[in-house]
Formats: sequence, C-alpha cells, structure tokens
Amino acid sequence: MQTRLQQAMRETPEGEEAEAILRKCVHCGFCNATCPTYQILGDELDGPRGRIYLIKQMLEGHATSADTRQHLDRCLTCRNCETTCPAGVQYGRLLETGRRLALKRNPRSLTEQAMRRALAAFLHTGVLFTPVLRLGQVLQAALPAAVADHIPARRPAAGVWPRMTHERKVILLQGCVQPAMAPNINRATARVLDQASIQVLRASAAHCCGAIHQHLDFEAASLADARRNIDAWWPLIEGGAEAIVSNASGCGVALKEYGHRLRNDPHYARKAEQISAMTKDIAEVLEPHAAQLAQEARFPPPAGVAFHPPCTLQHGLQIRGKVEAILAAFGINARLPHDAHLCCGSAGTYSLFQPELSLTLRDEKCRALTQTGATCVATANIGCIAHLQNGTAIPVVHWIEVIDSVLCGTAL
Repeated sequence: MQTRLQQAMRETPEGEEAEAILRKCVHCGFCNATCPTYQILGDELDGPRGRIYLIKQMLEGHATSADTRQHLDRCLTCRNCETTCPAGVQYGRLLETGRRLALKRNPRSLTEQAMRRALAAFLHTGVLFTPVLRLGQVLQAALPAAVADHIPARRPAAGVWPRMTHERKVILLQGCVQPAMAPNINRATARVLDQASIQVLRASAAHCCGAIHQHLDFEAASLADARRNIDAWWPLIEGGAEAIVSNASGCGVALKEYGHRLRNDPHYARKAEQISAMTKDIAEVLEPHAAQLAQEARFPPPAGVAFHPPCTLQHGLQIRGKVEAILAAFGINARLPHDAHLCCGSAGTYSLFQPELSLTLRDEKCRALTQTGATCVATANIGCIAHLQNGTAIPVVHWIEVIDSVLCGTAL
C-alpha cells in the first residue's frame, strides 16, 4: 500500500510504525472473510480493509468525522484478521494508532467522556466494583433487562488457597474484576499449579493489567497501570519468580504488549520488555505437566464439555490447541463449536458500548455451543465467561476449574 503520511506523523515513532504496517497491506480482503462486524453489517468500512483505509487517510491528513471514529469503535479488536492475513499486517497496533488519532480529531461528547470516566473508576477498583456487583446480583430480577443482562450470577469461591512452598515460583496476575466475579478461578489456578509443584506468588500492589483504561480511551492511565504492575512484580522477579502467569487471556495479551507500549520510556522500557517476555498463559505453564497430573487425578472428568477459545487466546496470544490437549490428557474430549474462530462479542467493554452487535455475536456463539450437546462450557477469559453465561443456561466456567475439579474434587 502506497502511503504519503503527513510530515508531522512521519517523524514520530508512532507514525513510522503505522507506515510500516500500512505498507504490508496488499488489499486482498481475506481479512473481511473472518471479520465478525463485516459479516454482520456487510459494510466495507466495518471490516479490517476498510478501517485500514480510514486510518491511512487520517495519517495522510484527510478530513475525518465522528463517522470515522464510529467505524473504528465498532471493531472488536478480536485480531482474527491478523490470523487470516497472508501479509502479516499487525492490524491491532495500527487500529490503536487510528483510534487515538480519530479521538484527537473528533472528541467524544462531554456526556460520553463522563460515562467512560465513571466506568473506568468503577471497574478499575474493587472498592467500588465488588459491593455494587453484589447489590446488583441481589436486585437483578427487578432491574431493567438492559442492565440485568450485564450482571453475572454470583460464583462462590471453592476450596482454599494452597499453603505449600515450592522451589519453582510464578507470579499470578489476579486481575481487577475477576476476583469479585469469579473468585474460584485464581484459587483453582493456584491449587492446580501446587499439584505440579509450582508455587503461586501474589503482589498486592499489582492490579488491573491496563486494558480497561485502554478500552475507555485513557492511554496515560493505562500506561500508569503497566508501570505500577512492573514496580510491584520486580522484587518478586529479582527473588527468583520464573514467569508472570495470566489465567485471563485478555490480560495476557495486555501484558505481552508492555514491552511495545513502553518502548520509548527510558525508565521502564527494559523492564517492560522483560515482563512481556516472562508472561505466560496458564495453558503454557501447565501443558508440560498435564500427563503427569492426569495420573494423579482422583475424581471422574465431567462429560459433555465444549471449549470456547477466546479471541485473545487464539488470535492475540496465538495459542491454539494447548487447552484442548490439556483437557484431553485428563480424558476430557472438549468439543469446539461451529466457527470457533469467531468472537463471542464480549471484547472487554465492547458489550457496553456496542450492545446490538455484541448480543448478536453472543447469541450466535451460544447457539453453536448448544449444538455441540455440551452440558458445560469451558473457556479461558473472564469477559467471555460472564458474557456467555448471560446468554445460556449451560454452566460456563474457566477450563482451569475443570482441571481443578478432577484433581481436587471441587464443584464446578
């Protein structure tokens, strides 16, 4: 793709990266074939190729409007197009540049900005989120459907946190909303790793990965989240922790981006690069131990498990087949739904701002999961769990909870 970027953009690291990405695009359109929003809306500007043209025009100085920003907002950032692209276009990074530029040229209304600011404050801290969530769960039946549909059912924490110490140690990202929404996931992760003789460490000062602030337009706050986490984890890394483990694939993608996003920060660039290199999804840590652990399983595996691979797992982290292999080692044949490569519509805060598209994708995904004959759906991201659970009566859990139930007998 030929580009003529404005001089002001060409001389910046962001502009140089955007131009390099644009030049890789060969206009083939393969990306549109796997883009969820293009399949629903059928509009070229709501597919990756059209959005790339919109971003190119902005970078070249052409006039833009709120419609430009809307087309970029409609993207789920599922990155399915990156998996499909034969030219290796890093669409996700280009999109972030385009969104920042569109927002700068066409700011949101004061009402929209206030809503996003309030939502960021609410979701980012458990001090507000947890009690409001509990109240909403109590009053859910009396709330309007548009509100009630975003409130997940309460999930009790099962079992206890292991107290054994081991020579191998990893740091667990606990997350911001996950401890309140599904507290058993972190406990199950710690118990399963304990069975594999790996100790899980927690840093109380580490909190949100930064994705929430990034989704809501607060780039500086998102980078501050990253720096805070790095500071919290660094003493544990110096103490011998071998990896930073994420059991939410969306958070894992955010951690993997630390090195890139802080590459121009003289104080954090080196540490951020190391954090990204050390970040592993729980599937990557557990896979080498699956066969041995399966021999120690004391409880029967559940039948009828379907697996929904989140976009952040298969397209963001590029991890495919590992979870299914781990489950198979425990005698669990995880069934994949039709069009397993497509997004479920959760996409962080997307369901709050694009409810029609989000629910269309969720309902289609739930139909596909039901058609597998599943009695339980396993997935790998807290956002997908909450989103899908509100669209089906089939229990939706994290796959690590399935393994924990087989090893420790905890209820799903």
